[in-house]
Amino acid sequence: MAIQDVLVIGSGIAGLSYALKIAIKHPDAKITIVTKANQDETNTKYAQGGVAVVTDFINDSFEKHIEDTLIAGDGMCKLSAVEAVVKEAPERIKEIVDWGVRFDKNKEGIYDLGREGGHTENRIVHHKDITGWEIERAMLEAIKNYPNIEILTHHFVVDLITEHHLNRDFADETTCYGAYILDLESQKVIRHLAKVTLLAAGGVGHVYKNTTNPIIATGDGIGLARRAKAKVSGMQFIQFHPTAFYSPMDGQLFLISEAVRGFGAKLRTSDGELFMHKYDEREELASRDIVARAIDNEMKLRGDDFVYIDCRHLDQKKFLEHFPNIYEKCKYEGYDMFTELVPVVPASHYLCGGIDVDLDGKTSIENLFAVGECSNTGLHGANRLASNSLLEAMVFGHRAALDAIEKLDKNDFSISNFNFPEWNAEGMKVQEELVLISYFRKQLQAMMSELVGIVRSNERLQIAQIRVNEIEKMVKEIYNFSIISPKLLELRNLVDVAQLIIQQSINQKENKGTFYNKDL
Repeated sequence: MAIQDVLVIGSGIAGLSYALKIAIKHPDAKITIVTKANQDETNTKYAQGGVAVVTDFINDSFEKHIEDTLIAGDGMCKLSAVEAVVKEAPERIKEIVDWGVRFDKNKEGIYDLGREGGHTENRIVHHKDITGWEIERAMLEAIKNYPNIEILTHHFVVDLITEHHLNRDFADETTCYGAYILDLESQKVIRHLAKVTLLAAGGVGHVYKNTTNPIIATGDGIGLARRAKAKVSGMQFIQFHPTAFYSPMDGQLFLISEAVRGFGAKLRTSDGELFMHKYDEREELASRDIVARAIDNEMKLRGDDFVYIDCRHLDQKKFLEHFPNIYEKCKYEGYDMFTELVPVVPASHYLCGGIDVDLDGKTSIENLFAVGECSNTGLHGANRLASNSLLEAMVFGHRAALDAIEKLDKNDFSISNFNFPEWNAEGMKVQEELVLISYFRKQLQAMMSELVGIVRSNERLQIAQIRVNEIEKMVKEIYNFSIISPKLLELRNLVDVAQLIIQQSINQKENKGTFYNKDL
């Protein structure tokens, strides 16, 4: 058994900034960050574009950023969340710069501001085309200055600890007391009790066949929350990034940042024709949901597997200054962006919904917070505005930390009143063949991609619901009789995520943002 003051599940920008703030205020508090992979293997690390923040108050304003966010969210945003994130953005940016994050500046020493789809002004601060990598680097360096923060790598959270582990019925006021965590090295499940727990476990990209997300994005935070009976909403709003580098292989696809289109790149069909003017007057700078559906439609009309992105007309020197890694990756794959069209395809990219939280990141479960992509703050509504996600993690990480600090100051916790059991393996279990787990994972991903993708229908959703329930029964049987493993735990979480997406898609009766049902 391990006991800590604060348990953080996830080591991206949300979890790291939250832990840092609490450590600064409470240097004696024991803070444990757990991650199932290496400490830097997070969704944050793969964020290319940058962070949306108003810094040019001559040409830009909070009001413009708020309006752009609301328009992208298609009437589904929570205004209070949008205003909080946009107005608190400059302070949060200053904070991470003080922690060592380096954003690109021009010759005058002013931030080199980029622009992406849905933004009416240049307001994206960035570090070349690897902004997330730079933020993750700086935050992990800053963490080293606080010995009361421990990072446990290769630890997989099995379940949150709540009253139901005492064989009690769920009360209206459920409380979180930590989590059961599998140490992948020792293969033992350890009971980690905590006064305060934060879910910052990232997104759900691998519920689909193709995604821009790293392999770790299997909806673990959502699965944990669902099984603990936390409120989860907005799961029908899955943002597909329009331009992932096409590959005939399933899995993670390399992201060609929206900032490339903001820089002037154009989209073309397989026969070289421009097409975005047919779908939106903003053309390539329309919001992601519009561009993704346009590409999806053009592919279906022609029976193609991809469209092309065209950068041949762009200033090569400036392009290389902004997107050196994207250029080199395409070159490595056999495409010179300055002389050739590059094949791209929409891929699962970002979850706009998630675990319901208030303006302080508090979930419906006492002492359980959620921040980052696994949470639903109301900022994104039905469609995330580009580069608002890292910012959301900073602002809500800050707000959640302030609330947690207040809880720790009061020290009014009942954790010592309960005798939570150690993990019970329920007798002898067998080592399940991984091929069976892989089979059901592929079945789930194929079903979600084909039936619950960019364009949905009533019939497809009904078939998907029947199929996911069948898969769930099989996965539950495997889980109950097998020795637990990371692949099995991920599959269990992906099934939870799929069920939420399907059910909430069925319940959605109006096309909004990223959600499109052709029968509505």
